[in-house]
Amino acid sequence: MNAEMRKPREFTGKHMLIFVLAFFAVVIGVNVTMATLARKSWTGLVVENTYVASQQFNEEARKGRAQAALGWTGKLTVASGEVSYSLVDSQGKPVPLHGVRMLFRHPAYEAQDEALTLAAVPGDTSGNMGAFAVRHTPKNGVWIVEIDADAGLTSPFRDVRRIMISNGALQ
Repeated sequence: MNAEMRKPREFTGKHMLIFVLAFFAVVIGVNVTMATLARKSWTGLVVENTYVASQQFNEEARKGRAQAALGWTGKLTVASGEVSYSLVDSQGKPVPLHGVRMLFRHPAYEAQDEALTLAAVPGDTSGNMGAFAVRHTPKNGVWIVEIDADAGLTSPFRDVRRIMISNGALQ
């Protein structure tokens, strides 16, 4: 009988150390990955009182449907250190505006929010005050832009967009 006798492998302290280190390396790696993904993609909205915000939702939805029925489209431009906005109707004709205000809101850090008041573009040859602009370069990143354009309606035309700024320009 020539059977080779293999010595059973022992589980030593060295094996245990490798097992524990590998386990914690995986846990820490997953946590770092998830935290990085959450930081880059979080789209949370901060409100002071969630109950009040929920009560206003139906009224805001009604206003949004009425505004959508107008068929107007806003054009937002962010480039070369300037933010501009204009509005056209469903036939593509400029909508006369009397004033435009914007709020650049950061989705996660309200301390970085910036309010802007745009002025009529002096070279607007259409005579209808359709284009408004301001010198401003938003920081790079994701922004929620809330635009209130006074078009002579009972309430301002509201345009809310989620945009990405990279190198001072809209992407």
